[in-house]
Amino acid sequence: MDQVHIYDSTLRDGAQAQGISYSVEDKIKIVERLDALGVAFIEAGNPGSNPKDLEFFGRVRGLTLKHSRLIAFGSTRKVGVRVEDDDKVRSLLDAGTDAIAIFGKSWDYQVSHILHTTLAENLAMISDTVRYLKAHGKEVVYDAEHFFDGYRANPGYAMESLDAAALAGADCICLCDTNGGSFPDFLGEVTKAVVARYPGRTIGIHCHNDCEMAVANSVVAVQAGATQVQGTINGIGERCGNANLCAIIPNLELKLGKTCLPPNSLIHLTSTARYVSDVANIPHNEKAAYVGNDAFAHKGGMHIDAVKKNPISYEHVAPELVGNSRSILMSEVAGRSMLLERIRLIDPALNKDSAQTYLIADRLKELEHEGYQFESAESSFELVVRKILGKHQPFFELREFKVIVNEPSNKVLNSSAIIKIAVNGQEELTAAEGYGPVNALDNGIRKALERFYPTIREMRLIDYKVRVLDSGQASAAKVRVLIESADHETQWATMGVSTDIIEASWLALVDSIEYKLMRDQARVG
Repeated sequence: MDQVHIYDSTLRDGAQAQGISYSVEDKIKIVERLDALGVAFIEAGNPGSNPKDLEFFGRVRGLTLKHSRLIAFGSTRKVGVRVEDDDKVRSLLDAGTDAIAIFGKSWDYQVSHILHTTLAENLAMISDTVRYLKAHGKEVVYDAEHFFDGYRANPGYAMESLDAAALAGADCICLCDTNGGSFPDFLGEVTKAVVARYPGRTIGIHCHNDCEMAVANSVVAVQAGATQVQGTINGIGERCGNANLCAIIPNLELKLGKTCLPPNSLIHLTSTARYVSDVANIPHNEKAAYVGNDAFAHKGGMHIDAVKKNPISYEHVAPELVGNSRSILMSEVAGRSMLLERIRLIDPALNKDSAQTYLIADRLKELEHEGYQFESAESSFELVVRKILGKHQPFFELREFKVIVNEPSNKVLNSSAIIKIAVNGQEELTAAEGYGPVNALDNGIRKALERFYPTIREMRLIDYKVRVLDSGQASAAKVRVLIESADHETQWATMGVSTDIIEASWLALVDSIEYKLMRDQARVG
């Protein structure tokens, strides 16, 4: 009962989230990363639903997985069709996976008003499909769709639908809170009743997050006896999302003493979460429990002082257990001791009476007076400190740049930039177009630097914000530009301030690139 099997649906249920569309290459990358993390099952898609999934299942057979088993997902046979004649059921077998998940109806309303068939026919659809797949040597997970809504409406029939799957030989019966509307007390009681009804059989839980309770419901289900948990990395999914495995796994392992992953795998959770966000091309949720940058970030002076004395004062677990790290934020409420603490991360020899400490403090005050806010751009803060301490060597020198905006434009790429830089005495002159002047500058500087620093290709800009600092100056106002960038490992924020929005953007872009190259250099050498 201490083993909980993690069933990942990032590639199937997660793909139903707004704004997410995996390529076949994306899906293969995520399969490899999930296998490295050590999840037990990877629900990889529905081979009968689209050509992309068909291609994926054909290609994924060549992978050798160490920890995970792939699952093809589909539905029970159609109404009034023999299971052996159902093309979508046959496609599940053609996918070539050892395990298959099928879903069927557990709510009498869904049977009558959505499928437009009889309650008896629905039970036959479930049993026929499970029995057919078992006869072909497959491990079968039966997903009881809308089970908890069905149980509220007609508990007898909801249980009959489970009986149909169990008697036909389903290896796992998974209870689905498909509408995401259940509360933990109700869900826990019902799960406990199902566990008691099928002793020795694996009971799973599949929750959606429409009431913001998917994680809580999943944990309660495990406490009630469920030994399989379905969810997605970062909780991505349709509507409000699915149960977030990045919270469920550490909750079960660190709080309840369950085993979800192979030994020493939990430390890869944060990097896996960020990797999936990157491949899915969505911003990573920095407020996410365990795997967000803010999960172990401290800002208030009293909090920082307490954490320095003993982290348990404001951290419920050590960040290193999930592969995350503690961060101390720069802010006006952090205090002088925190500033010294941050400086010592760069130069441990400094103390509060060092001349350089005073220089840094004075320079930061000047920059804050100009409009910088390092709480939001700690990468720029680190670069400022390194420059004052003589611990930063510029990676390139700007000779000049020119930006041209063509309006009205006959095409979307309405701006161009010409940039001349020098790297170790070698000059590079490039030109690039963009969707506006900032994009043109970004494209131009990347193009100029790629010959010298190929890892620049890994970078991508994920957010760009502009704030007017003194609105009374109208169009002559000073602006603050905040840029968030990311690569395959992490993300960082940099800032520029100027009365010229192009210059402010350029300053933020340069800091972003310098920070990336500085990290790469430190990693290599």
